[in-house]
Amino acid sequence: MSLRSIFQDMKGEFGSISRKSFDVKFGIRSRSQRVVQDTTSFRVDALKQSCWANMPPELLRDVLMRIEASDDTWPPRKNVVSCAGVCRNWREIMKEIVKSPEVSGKLTFPISLKQPGQRGSLLQCYIKRSRSNQTYYLFLGLNQASTDDGKFLLAAKKCRRPTCTDYIISVNAEDVSKGNSGFVGKLRSNFLGTKFTIYDAQPTNTGAKVTKCRSTRLVNMKQVSPRVPAGNYPVAHIAYELNVLGSRGPRRMQCVMDAIPARAVEPGGVAPTQTEFLHSNPDSFPSLPFFRSTSTQMENFESGENGGMLVLRNKAPRWHEQLQCWCLNFNGRVTVASVKNFQLVASPENGVAAGQEHENVILQFGKVGKDVFTMDYQYPISAFQAFAICLSSFDTKIACE
Repeated sequence: MSLRSIFQDMKGEFGSISRKSFDVKFGIRSRSQRVVQDTTSFRVDALKQSCWANMPPELLRDVLMRIEASDDTWPPRKNVVSCAGVCRNWREIMKEIVKSPEVSGKLTFPISLKQPGQRGSLLQCYIKRSRSNQTYYLFLGLNQASTDDGKFLLAAKKCRRPTCTDYIISVNAEDVSKGNSGFVGKLRSNFLGTKFTIYDAQPTNTGAKVTKCRSTRLVNMKQVSPRVPAGNYPVAHIAYELNVLGSRGPRRMQCVMDAIPARAVEPGGVAPTQTEFLHSNPDSFPSLPFFRSTSTQMENFESGENGGMLVLRNKAPRWHEQLQCWCLNFNGRVTVASVKNFQLVASPENGVAAGQEHENVILQFGKVGKDVFTMDYQYPISAFQAFAICLSSFDTKIACE
């Protein structure tokens, strides 16, 4: 029996159990409590009778490892996610088998979007812009044709406010709002569109300062219980500098990654990695005006102090005489000239010895068609952070252009 046949048989076994239990549960409201108990007993008995329920752990691990190795790209990789959803035992084994994007270069589970990208290689994604509802969609590029449908990753919706602009980021493409359980963070700009702050809905492993209306307190990942409401945890600050050439010249930008140490880009450097989403009450997310933020990171950012945090700067383009435009080498990933295009590299301001790691492109973003843009990123930033940085390029820069 082939591996795929085994997997289909497993899905059929557990699918039949789910369907039978659903058929019985459908009439629970009109029956007595005894029926509920009978339903539970039926589900347990059916699971025990399954030929896959009592599979030896060694054999189960071997089967799941083969599935993970064979289905290494999307859409077949959905089989890996399906296996993790069978039961707690299967889920724990799959979490051990599936490596983080830093090691595997693959985005499998939703938490992968909050984990650093692959070392030494750019993860290729693209963004589609919907002008009608001011929503942006991030996809994992399945092939070189960025116009084809890929694997959906994140969505962001632009929300204009009197003194700032918010980009609400969610893993739910249908309902992009802070009240939805898919909310993972947001990007907020100042009135002029020159400074931005990326907020995560939950703290990183190294700890982050949660911004509230009247106070700021330090929260460590290990100290946050699932009952604690998520907040606004600033993980990065972005600033666009004045462009004397206006819209005809290249933009200059700087990103201070509050949650990533400067030495993360050095050989052997480590960036914080989130391992799971916190279960929080989405209705309790604080909504704060930009000018009332009391974050220490913002104060350091405005004063030019990075405090050992990673600083990214855009790679300076060169002027092409024949084309009469500013150019960057995107290795064929960008085909349309735009002021929004950029490449970010580690800044020498990080206080570490300059080397090849400061020439490596950590994030690149550029236009390839009408409302279609490529977004490629690598370690030490995550897909969520990269997406938020790229969203800042879409916003209007009143004072810069």
